[in-house]
Amino acid sequence: MEKCKRLEGKVAIVTASTQGIGFGIAERLGLEGASVVISSRKQQNVDVAAEKLRAKGIEVLAVVCHVSNAQQRKNLIDKTVQKYGKIDVVVSNAAANPSTEAILQTQETVLDKLWEINVKASILLLKDAAPHLQKDSSVIIISSITGYNPQAPLAMYAVTKTALFGLTKALAAEMAPNTRVNCVAPGFVPTNFAAFLTTDDALRQEIEGKTLLGRLGTTEDMAAAAAFLASDDASYITGETIVVSGGVPSRL
Repeated sequence: MEKCKRLEGKVAIVTASTQGIGFGIAERLGLEGASVVISSRKQQNVDVAAEKLRAKGIEVLAVVCHVSNAQQRKNLIDKTVQKYGKIDVVVSNAAANPSTEAILQTQETVLDKLWEINVKASILLLKDAAPHLQKDSSVIIISSITGYNPQAPLAMYAVTKTALFGLTKALAAEMAPNTRVNCVAPGFVPTNFAAFLTTDDALRQEIEGKTLLGRLGTTEDMAAAAAFLASDDASYITGETIVVSGGVPSRL
């Protein structure tokens, strides 16, 4: 399908974008005309992902960035501005899920890591990016359907995703009127991050049964929502969360 070119001339940073949902978003933004800045923790991963995107005619800058490392976050922003002179879109996608333990059994170091990567890193990245954001820029925070109903075994991870709904509202007010801040809450998408969906047939079928559309999500589904929020088609939308879950219950 030929993509519309809503993002011509835009510069978009996508964190944790060498595979899964992050890569899907980077690819879609690039196909719509944006110059995309991809990042993840390993040089080899960013190099491979950049080649895949360039093969599709997408303008790419690839930077190693562990989002909880202050120097690497600053470097991601600096390299982007050095090359393109501005930032129009930031997609904060990085997340960690180091534990499936009950919340009250989770070690403090694990709680710290969850908070640091899933919530705090988004704030600190935007702090670095904010001076370079253009008028009519767009910030997109990637949360999760689990944020609406935090349950075992992903309960603490889900609570950090709940926090992102609040962060979206708060930043939308703080960054208005020049920058819109919205959130995407993906449903269940079989990626490496959610490998349990592809390896456990019974669980997969159970989750598919909970969707109204009878299937798991794809990275393309999530990328389409992000591309809409990044574009001028969403120019009057801010502080909102778009749930992309195939109808898995989230809220009224």
